[in-house]
Amino acid sequence: MAENYTVKEYADLINNKLSELLYDVKDGQDYILEAMNYSLSNGGKRIRPILVLEFCRACGGKVDDAINFACAIEMIHTYSLIHDDLPCMDNDDFRRGKPSCHKAYGEEYALLAGDGLLTLAFETALKSKNIKPEILVEAVRILANLAGVAGMVGGQVLDLQSEAAAPTLEKLQTIDKLKTGALIKASVLLGCYAANVVDNEKLKAAEKYAECIGMAFQIVDDILDVTSNSETLGKPVGSDEKNNKITYVSFMGVEKSEKIVDDLTNEAIASLEGFEGDTQFIKELALSLAKRNN
Repeated sequence: MAENYTVKEYADLINNKLSELLYDVKDGQDYILEAMNYSLSNGGKRIRPILVLEFCRACGGKVDDAINFACAIEMIHTYSLIHDDLPCMDNDDFRRGKPSCHKAYGEEYALLAGDGLLTLAFETALKSKNIKPEILVEAVRILANLAGVAGMVGGQVLDLQSEAAAPTLEKLQTIDKLKTGALIKASVLLGCYAANVVDNEKLKAAEKYAECIGMAFQIVDDILDVTSNSETLGKPVGSDEKNNKITYVSFMGVEKSEKIVDDLTNEAIASLEGFEGDTQFIKELALSLAKRNN
């Protein structure tokens, strides 16, 4: 079995690699790299890239073989946050306790910083080594699909449309499955692919885990928007209610929402029973995400 890592060790590994991947440019466009790095290095839990690395390790693969996939996922996640914060989208002035990218660099450069991270993500993913060519191609295809209109981007579209007409609970679940869950699903699948795993049962188990923790993650976000404070979260709270946004809490209340998070977390853990590798870290991660306070 490959070496075990702690969350901090994984985060340090990811942060160091991300700093390496923002290569120098020679034609005067350094300002956009500065904006990209501003958001990319602005903390965060690194949950998605950690999932890539740990699923690779749990499949018997080497973390070094998955690091480019992990960084690609984090670049895509960061680009989505930059664009989400723009005035034309969620119009948030702060992200993780710091001014949003468009507040620090201007809207036009924030837009381009997001574009730069998205394209760099695919350049980075395709530099992965020790992955069979046909598996590498499939992994990048899956990444593009789940980050695009069939996944994260599509979820954002549905979320915007829901502002005009309050969604049903079923519609809300669809939005979150795409907007939040798709990139988490991409993370676990890319981790498996980095270990050259194509076993359908293992991939299905990984997908089920991702679907459950992805939904739980979003419900916890909704709960924290009601129960936490701006200092703890590093972003404004109460914005859902202020914007009359339909959430799990507005549908079911805090107590029932918390019960659903617990059920989803238990389901995620149970989904790994048929997983042959060491899944202790992944199980503990699911539990910690369910109990997080930011």
